[in-house]
Amino acid sequence: MKKNSFILFIVFVLTSVCSATIQPGIWRGVLFLNEKENVELPFNFDVAVKEGKTILIIRNAKERIEIDEVSTLGDSVNFKMPVFDSEFKTKNYGDHLEGVWINHSKKDNNIIKFKAWHNQRYRFKCPAEEPNQLFKGKWEATFSPGTADSSKAIALINQEPTYVSATFLTETGDYRYLEGAKHKDKLYLSCFDGAHAFLFIAKTDGINITDGDFYSGATWHEKWTGRRNDKFELLNPENITRLKNQLDNIYFTFPDLEGKNVSLKDEKFKNKVVIIQVMGSWCPNCMDETAYLAQFYKQYKNKGLEIIALAYEKASDPQKAKSNVLRLKTKFAADYTFLLTGLTGKDKATESLPALDKITAFPTTIYIDKKGKVRKIYTGFSGPATGTEYEKFKQNNESFVANLLKE
Repeated sequence: MKKNSFILFIVFVLTSVCSATIQPGIWRGVLFLNEKENVELPFNFDVAVKEGKTILIIRNAKERIEIDEVSTLGDSVNFKMPVFDSEFKTKNYGDHLEGVWINHSKKDNNIIKFKAWHNQRYRFKCPAEEPNQLFKGKWEATFSPGTADSSKAIALINQEPTYVSATFLTETGDYRYLEGAKHKDKLYLSCFDGAHAFLFIAKTDGINITDGDFYSGATWHEKWTGRRNDKFELLNPENITRLKNQLDNIYFTFPDLEGKNVSLKDEKFKNKVVIIQVMGSWCPNCMDETAYLAQFYKQYKNKGLEIIALAYEKASDPQKAKSNVLRLKTKFAADYTFLLTGLTGKDKATESLPALDKITAFPTTIYIDKKGKVRKIYTGFSGPATGTEYEKFKQNNESFVANLLKE
């Protein structure tokens, strides 16, 4: 009897130290972007049980990302992001996890150290203070100021009162859902969605944002600044990519997910309004656009609309590329046509669509009327994190396509 009690005690101790069962409730995760310089990217997630399965729900401002591919073996807990080709491999210590985040869409420097602690509700630990509205508003932002690589953006920052949510609009898309806090004159923002690993730090006097740092993953760091400017606007996304010749039409032939070659000349697309989505499954803005187009297609496909996604994948293995695209298509129930170009990058996308002068961003969206003529080319995508900008895009897009369908 004593021997059995001792064995039960040992089992209890071992399972208390390392357990495959993740404690339910809120967690705070940290990606260690640069341990030498103490650069840490925090984010929060919930652990719950849904229909008998353990799920994780990552929080970024209003966004909720549900992870249901969670596997356990002994004290190992691994979970795969639902859209992007990345995953966590961790060891469970009961009250905390230790491991790595692996981004398979990158070839180099794609493994980042990760830790998470149970029941830590804060994102950035900032002491309580008197609230102010120093950061709230619209800002003209400059990345890499004073350098040849300098670029503009619009920072939209909400603050209530010390909690902060934000996004950045650029001429190639938005930075999606950023969440953080302020302390005195300092701003802290982060986002993790399986592809983006963004960290912003800066300070302000209420008129100018100075001494800003932007980190993307473990390999990218640049400075940024800002100034209040409600009138600042970016280039019109319809004027960035153009036809080389206004008489040119778009031509391509690529295989679909079943290996069948598809062309705009096919019977399926004749006398139809066609939207060409130049995209990649690795691209967060493309994910947001796919989520939108999937619903848009359901609304208009019986009225004469077709959508073709041209996938420019980072995965060199054709089967892996196919799997990644199918994963995205399935996630959003996107019933339109997806083609595998077998190409990677903006340069190759430009070469494969020679009627266009350049492709500067994923996604780039091309609108073709029933006669096969290109009517509009739209660069980038401002997703739901941009609020009114997203609503404005939806209204304009629906009106434009509805008019094309009437012609």
